Amino acid sequence: MALSFHYVATLAFFVIVNLCSFGISQDDVDLSKGASFIFGDSLVDAGNNNYLRTLSRANIPPNGIDFKASGGSPTGRYTNGRTIGDIIGEELGQPHYALPFLAPNTTGKAILYGVNYASGGGGIMNATGRIFVNRLSMDIQVDYFNITRKEIDQLLGPSKAREYLQRKSIFSVTIGSNDFLNNYLLPVISMGARISQTPEAFVDDMLNHLRGQLTRLYQLDARKFIMGNVGPLGCIPYQKTINQLSENECVSLPNKLAIQYNARLKDLVQELNENLPGATFVHANVYDLVMELITNYAKYGFTTASAACCGNGGQFAGIIPCGPTSSMCSERDKHVFWDPYHPSEAANLIIAKQLLDGDSRYISPMNVRRLRDL
Repeated sequence: MALSFHYVATLAFFVIVNLCSFGISQDDVDLSKGASFIFGDSLVDAGNNNYLRTLSRANIPPNGIDFKASGGSPTGRYTNGRTIGDIIGEELGQPHYALPFLAPNTTGKAILYGVNYASGGGGIMNATGRIFVNRLSMDIQVDYFNITRKEIDQLLGPSKAREYLQRKSIFSVTIGSNDFLNNYLLPVISMGARISQTPEAFVDDMLNHLRGQLTRLYQLDARKFIMGNVGPLGCIPYQKTINQLSENECVSLPNKLAIQYNARLKDLVQELNENLPGATFVHANVYDLVMELITNYAKYGFTTASAACCGNGGQFAGIIPCGPTSSMCSERDKHVFWDPYHPSEAANLIIAKQLLDGDSRYISPMNVRRLRDL
């Protein structure tokens, strides 16, 4: 099938933006700062969905308006600036952001700084996000890392590649929200599954799949893991808007499911730490961290934790995703939420810094900086 001129021009634009804005030279690669390999959903997608025929995309303005590396052009990140993954990589001294796996320039020595496999709409379960037509499930993301793994062998040689991955690389996994929002909780579409499968059974399925996916990464020499739990889904502007809640209310069922899953995830992290020799799994308590921001938003300099900065529809601008025709707030750093689903860069910055240097309330058994130094 012939590609349209528009598609080719768009692809060329993204190649130019990625090559120029992120300044990766193929000549010299500094391996001392290690690499960041990022798996997950739209919370950490850095542009993989730009290269899919999908209904879930963020490569339209005003997304990315505060992303300095692209000069404010949209990159496919579902926020106004940097994601949590971007900020953590920056703070750890990694010289470049992990590039999207599907980007044409994610080749050669550039992959030694890390690769981002995350995909908007993706989930632990392969059926999750099918309403978007295309997305990368966690299984596919691990398949793609397997490709990267072979390329790193070719670049460094098998022995040095193994050591680099095991000792100098961090693997972060931020996934699970879509398994509820765009699978189990979907109105009408998921009704049959919900009748035939209890929440406990669905969470069992999620954890069994995730265990297998993480074990595959371990077998490919991943050793240092950051495992993010699921945030308070019932408090996002979309849920509050469609359920016509007041500013200080959250929808109970999504939050209950998240809490149920999160308790089991913590058990899984402990299990893997005990059963996979040499691996360190760190549990990132994103739920409590985001709930703290939502509950005490004024303390952190925000004016609202209910309304989306960019969006349309309802009391909290929470129905229509952020795009060129959306209304946008004037003070983007005063909103906890950028759009109906995703945190603003200002919120991502607070979350990332707690994961980097915080205590066991939010990150255990050690923070990310200590994990890096192991």
